[in-house]
Amino acid sequence: MWLSGQMHTPIEDYALLSDLHTGALLSRTGSLDWLCFPRFDSDSVFAALLGTPEHGRWLLTPSSAHAEVVERSYVDATFVLQTRWRTPEGEALVTDFMPIADRRANVVRRVQGISGTVTFRQELQIRFGYAEVVPWVTQQHDDDGSILLAIAGPDALLLRGPRLHAEDNSHQGTFDVTEGDVVDLEMVWYPSHRGLPAALDIDKALEATINYWRAWEASSQDSGNYSTAVRRSLLVLRALTHEDTGGIVAAPTTSLPEHFGGARNWDYRFCWLRDAALTLEAMMTHGFADEALGWRNWLLRAVAGDPEDLQIMYGVAGERRLPERELDNLPGYADSVPVRVGNGAVDQYQADVVGEVMVALEKLRGHGVQEDTFSWPLQRALIRFTRNHLDEPDHGIWEMRGKKQFFTHSRVMVWATFDCAVRAVRDHGLDGPLDEWVDIRDRMHAEIMERGFNSELNSFTQAYGSTEVDASLLQLPQVGFLAYDDPKMLGTVERIEKDLLDGEGLLLRYRTHGADDGLDPGEHPFLACSFWLVEQYALSGRDEEAMRLMDQLVGYSNEVGLLSEEYDAVNHRMVGNFPQAFSHLGLVRAADALQIAQGEMDAHEMMARE
Repeated sequence: MWLSGQMHTPIEDYALLSDLHTGALLSRTGSLDWLCFPRFDSDSVFAALLGTPEHGRWLLTPSSAHAEVVERSYVDATFVLQTRWRTPEGEALVTDFMPIADRRANVVRRVQGISGTVTFRQELQIRFGYAEVVPWVTQQHDDDGSILLAIAGPDALLLRGPRLHAEDNSHQGTFDVTEGDVVDLEMVWYPSHRGLPAALDIDKALEATINYWRAWEASSQDSGNYSTAVRRSLLVLRALTHEDTGGIVAAPTTSLPEHFGGARNWDYRFCWLRDAALTLEAMMTHGFADEALGWRNWLLRAVAGDPEDLQIMYGVAGERRLPERELDNLPGYADSVPVRVGNGAVDQYQADVVGEVMVALEKLRGHGVQEDTFSWPLQRALIRFTRNHLDEPDHGIWEMRGKKQFFTHSRVMVWATFDCAVRAVRDHGLDGPLDEWVDIRDRMHAEIMERGFNSELNSFTQAYGSTEVDASLLQLPQVGFLAYDDPKMLGTVERIEKDLLDGEGLLLRYRTHGADDGLDPGEHPFLACSFWLVEQYALSGRDEEAMRLMDQLVGYSNEVGLLSEEYDAVNHRMVGNFPQAFSHLGLVRAADALQIAQGEMDAHEMMARE
């Protein structure tokens, strides 16, 4: 918690609530520190995560200084969070959730007395517009009880529950629960020009929300020894998906730092084509055909138009304008500034993106999904786009803000674009200039082998002419460019281990010291990269090392099964935006690879590319 407004709750102490439109982060001690209404990428209502309580939060916790959390977990396979509190005077259970399918932007907090008497206190500080706007607050009563109403401009927030009193630009209050008591609190956002929302039927909403998540998770296919972690990861991917549009955000947060006190702080509340494509693959592998089609349709809608206008990322509904700006009023998590909203990487050219999309859609065809009159012509347009930019350097998968280069991973994904195009014609009977695509694919392969592989180092390199390596090179066998046990791949893995493994056995993306990425050096190991290494180990005969690293990585999940973007293994701290879709995608893929290595899954279930 905060100490004199300076210390921040560790990222790993947060749990996610989701209503499939936005997400909230709730600390282990009952403080709701991050929430944007009504969408993932809307302005925040609570932003204490990136500052102090004065920047907005909703605290609900026992008053006793000796209160302790006995247990904290989600109800089964849901995002309904339950926290069991114990004080010297008694025990109580708090259930926090965001109702599903009620078409409201709301959070419900239910307090139930278990034994004795427990006094709870609330501290509410509402700050619209990323903590820049203090609302006008009034309190009143209606037939359903006490109401606190906060309004500022277009935003209104209504809280039903025990009455609060104003104190120092906040609202505070206490209430008691004894055995059998139930106290419900509902907060709902709505456009300020509309009338007051009616009270919610909490019992009905709770039952419907639990049933939704249970039914969704029940269709997931088995995942072997890591079934629990995989199922939670798939649930996270669903929780980060907008119910209406099908767009999946990379994380529900912005500016959680990649290095505490540093400037590598980015807004991840947008939809990267790369992440969406990888999510599509994960969902297909685990039996979620409808979700996979939903993501495909989002992808196709997002990129529709002139191929020359292709972006690497879009808004939740496919918006194209995502200008990056800095919020000077927020001091940042652990003094990490600047705090950014929007993302300047939207204007970058990343040559790998079309390849990621084409690989995913090729896999969808491999699962028997037919192309329609819209989807294949649009893919052909993407292929033409890649052909037109065939000889251009790019910013790479890591969104380097320095000079463009010919990144080896990017060039391999260009190869993958045309490899998938060839397969579409040869294997699925779709129309296209086969001879031209075969020629480009083969020329790209020869170029990569000549310029992307350094024979003196016995390794592929990060970029043409470089002697550095990059964790993204682990994706070369994932898209079928060469086998996992190819000698050139094994040499590359050896070099990656030598240059990029930290002292705790985790993998850095690349060496930031001396890299032309436009930023000061310094970051922690990227969890997705370490999961790629698990896959590489598993499918190249290093089973024991794969299992050992997988156990280590899964062990970095917090008590409710969530992973951040990066991890500081020395200080046992999560780092970066949270929860991170890319990390959970890596976990799912690594678990699948281990099943293949152990003979529990046909490789074609994971990679329909042979």
